[in-house]
Amino acid sequence: MKIQVLGPLTAEVDGESIVPTAGKPRQILSLLSLYPGRVVPVPVLMEELWGTSPPQSALTTLQTYILQLRRRLGTAMGSDGPHRPKDVLATRHGGYLLQADEACVDVHQYERMAAQGQAAYADGDSGLAARRFRAALDLWGGPALVDVRVGPILEIEVMRLEESRLVTVERRIDADLRLGRHTELIAELTELTARHPQHEGVHSQAMVALYRSGRQASALETYRKLRTRLIEELGVEPSPQLQRLHQAMLAVDPALDVFAGPKPISTFDLYAA
Repeated sequence: MKIQVLGPLTAEVDGESIVPTAGKPRQILSLLSLYPGRVVPVPVLMEELWGTSPPQSALTTLQTYILQLRRRLGTAMGSDGPHRPKDVLATRHGGYLLQADEACVDVHQYERMAAQGQAAYADGDSGLAARRFRAALDLWGGPALVDVRVGPILEIEVMRLEESRLVTVERRIDADLRLGRHTELIAELTELTARHPQHEGVHSQAMVALYRSGRQASALETYRKLRTRLIEELGVEPSPQLQRLHQAMLAVDPALDVFAGPKPISTFDLYAA
């Protein structure tokens, strides 16, 4: 079995798709795929499908959707396989579980690689960290579950995954900055600051990449625009870290070119209190 949720939903058994076309069965498959080998309680599934107002027939309808998924599994598995559909999409007390190894689901591969990247970064191996982070991000084929109509449970999961993706991008950029790849990062950071106009982390990275590329004026302009936006839209000043980074650029602080200290830290945390 091979399942992908980091982008459009795909799920294959022996090369044959088991993804249903109907919306609610797709939601069920998506939720079960995020927790392979773990029981997803019936109330959680019902909340995902109908929110806080399930119809009286909700349980019967849910069982019908499970049956539809098992039929698709049976078609893909064939009749001569060692397992039955009920073994793969199993009923347990109070819920259902998808009997699949975590390695079959791309989100778990992503999380494992991202953790490896973070461990390498903490050890000071920026090259390995950048490679692991990049491999993790390469698993994404678009926004998580982009072609699934999500309910309240999956909506939270998608938000969590998208936030994790952005954090991994930031960490990979930090590793690349430590490797001296500042000029190559400018185009990517220009896009990121446009997509996340109030995100101080990516703005600090853009400022450092521009500054190290000999574009001090552009770095300072990036700060000015962010500060104006924060004041006008939120009524707040940039964080003390970002203000200190700005002051360091004005003072041409040597620490902007060479990271000091025995342990690697992020660009944004360089000027933390």
